[in-house]
Amino acid sequence: MKILVTGGVGFVGGYIAKYLAEKGFDVVVVDSMERCSRFYVDILEKLGIPIARSDVKVYECCRGFDVVIHAAAYISVAESIEKPVEYIDNNVVSTAAIAYKAAKSMSKFIYISSASVYGNPVKLPIPENHPLNPLSPYGLSKLLGELVVMNFGKVYGLRYSILRLFNVYGPGQSRDYAGVVSIFIERALKNLPLVIYGDGNQTRDFIYVKDVAEVITKFIEKDLFVNDVYNVGTGRPISINELARKVMDVVGRDVDVVYQPERPGDVKHSYADNKKLLSVINIDFTPIDTGLRYTVDFYRTYLENISS
Repeated sequence: MKILVTGGVGFVGGYIAKYLAEKGFDVVVVDSMERCSRFYVDILEKLGIPIARSDVKVYECCRGFDVVIHAAAYISVAESIEKPVEYIDNNVVSTAAIAYKAAKSMSKFIYISSASVYGNPVKLPIPENHPLNPLSPYGLSKLLGELVVMNFGKVYGLRYSILRLFNVYGPGQSRDYAGVVSIFIERALKNLPLVIYGDGNQTRDFIYVKDVAEVITKFIEKDLFVNDVYNVGTGRPISINELARKVMDVVGRDVDVVYQPERPGDVKHSYADNKKLLSVINIDFTPIDTGLRYTVDFYRTYLENISS
């Protein structure tokens, strides 16, 4: 089975491409390389996965792929507030371009969306039928991308699954667009204080990147392209204060914690109702302590290589 992964040299896309290739799928990656992860460039090259350097909006080679996984996107909430037009242009137009080509090529489609489409929850855990009220242009761009994919399902017969990822973490996150987990780990390893925005009582649903890749693999293997939306999260909330303590425990350093004002666009609480996902696939999510150990081991080696 031949699979195209857009944004396949980024953090999530890169891990998906790696995981699928190791499972025996024929994988090709397309990426503008504008915000690529050097770590995943090296990994994909070692695995012999072809990398097409192209903007997704103008990439023309969708024919022949059984599945297209669209992971390409700008992903910074803070940057999206400063550059909303760029986010709408990049994230929404690229989704329309690649989804249309996938539909015309009879390729099945997986759209990597985000829990940011929900905004501040009115119900916890958050189900897929929760009101959609994104708080940032980034969240808006992911929601508009979903609407594009749904529309193309009706108009062009596109077979798709939309996966709303919660807070993904793991080895190889971009330093420019790293999540709180990788930032905490890198700062703790350097014996620097951990910076928390707000009071730290806000909760998130952290999912290890390997689990995301496993979910996608199961969707492909089970042909779960029934034009529906699924939350991809563990359903286990953890506060940022608790995360900071766990990171310090795994790293083995007790560093200071510094509190800064809340950032615009951040929600207070967010964790997934994943019953719908678990009704169609079986998966044992990686416990946060285990995922943190794997990620800390990666960053120890990564920082040692940089310093040497």
